Amino acid sequence: MSSWGNGVKISIFGESHGGGIGVVIDGLPSGEKLDFDEIYRQMSRRAPGKDKTATQRLEKDIPEVLSGVLNDTTTGAPLCAVIKNTNTRSGDYGNILFCPRPGHADYTGSVRYNGFNDISGGGHFSGRLTAPLVFAGAVCRQILSRRGIKIGAHIFSIGNIKDSGFDPVNIPNELTDRLSGEVFGLIDKTKETEMRELIEQCRMECDSIGGIVECAIVGMPAGAGSPMFDGIENVISSIVFGIPAVKGIEFGAGFAASGMRGSQNNDEFYYDGDTVRTRTNNHGGILGGISSGMPVVFRAAFKPTPSISSEQNTVDLRNHENTKIIIKGRHDPCVVIRAVPVVEAAAAVAVINILKDVNML
Repeated sequence: MSSWGNGVKISIFGESHGGGIGVVIDGLPSGEKLDFDEIYRQMSRRAPGKDKTATQRLEKDIPEVLSGVLNDTTTGAPLCAVIKNTNTRSGDYGNILFCPRPGHADYTGSVRYNGFNDISGGGHFSGRLTAPLVFAGAVCRQILSRRGIKIGAHIFSIGNIKDSGFDPVNIPNELTDRLSGEVFGLIDKTKETEMRELIEQCRMECDSIGGIVECAIVGMPAGAGSPMFDGIENVISSIVFGIPAVKGIEFGAGFAASGMRGSQNNDEFYYDGDTVRTRTNNHGGILGGISSGMPVVFRAAFKPTPSISSEQNTVDLRNHENTKIIIKGRHDPCVVIRAVPVVEAAAAVAVINILKDVNML
């Protein structure tokens, strides 16, 4: 399905090299004023062609809103936005029509759709389809911000080069606001040069590199979420895994908790005035699938871009023989940088659904 959500439902459509891509958002509250300059800023953070770390396919990614907004205010009707594709080069994909690219969905998509899938630029499997998701997230995060909920993410790592992590107990709004406005989002800006050098090295070697995005949701009220299949981890994970190239997700201490003792992992409660808080936040703001009121912190792992310029082995599905392939086109040597606003957007759509489900929106 290319539709997600219950209380606020998004439906994403289009292909990478089709006429356009877009999203329908159903269930938004009416009367919500939208700052389109801020929406465009979020779209620009994800847009290609702006940096050496990204594909040089230049797309402006300006959404055209067809319905659901009047005088920059939501009407309550489904909000539909379309983003035109203006810089396609489908000829770059002529040599792979019957030769699936390693690491891509060409082969599985061909089996699933009996060979009728559009492989140009990855078709509907392309990372380009994250642009409508960023639009939807940009709308949702404005609504959440008015309710005191802030979302920010950063590049946690590129390869083995790591940024500082969030302080899981105290994440100031100034930090989430800064990160949510940056293209190369880092807590420790001194890591940028080293990360860029690694990405450029991979690009020059006709290769790619993966990494991790860390995201924080601050201001989440306690008591949101439902056991056992509709908890906060479940909901966030289900939409984050819709982002192409995501291969793993963890919350709070995550997998590191498996090496701890209970006395180390347990977060002790205390009163801060009339508010219950925890002194540590290994639980990542979630207990039993329900928010504790502490910051919700999670990390998403991204695989290296599968489109690399080195020669690779594959098969020829038409002639039923082994062959080799060289991938042409314009591709990110590292998707992690442009994935940061996508993860933020996915988190925003998830949170608005979680809150609406328990009547806390």
